Amino acid sequence: MDEQRRQILSLLAENKITAEEAERLIDALEPERPEAPAGAAPRSAPRAKYLRVLVSAEGEGDDGPSRINVRVPLRLLRAGVRLVTLVPPQALGRANEELRRSGVPIDLTELRPEHVQDLVDQLDEVRIDVDDPSGKVQVFCE
Repeated sequence: MDEQRRQILSLLAENKITAEEAERLIDALEPERPEAPAGAAPRSAPRAKYLRVLVSAEGEGDDGPSRINVRVPLRLLRAGVRLVTLVPPQALGRANEELRRSGVPIDLTELRPEHVQDLVDQLDEVRIDVDDPSGKVQVFCE
């Protein structure tokens, strides 16, 4: 990881910038991809940038219908894994212990950026739709 990205992630870890600001800064570091020359084969579909969760439910009583719309940048997932490299091993041990106690079988010391990229690549194709008489849930990448 280059020094500029590390500085951005450090600022994020210290709560000096928001996740959205970190995403914009990291995006600004990436060079623009040149356009394909005329006559070249068309590029594949653009890669997903967000995991989207939409929930619509009919409310009971005076509340009326409710709607939840969450858009999580996939870069945030990648940045989170990179932030783990900045956490001292003793803290990771404690975090792993608390995760296990809560029923989450994840070992933070084993997380690697390449594993996250595999996950993100698989998420590109995920689409979950749940229709129920009381509401609807959609999870997809865009």
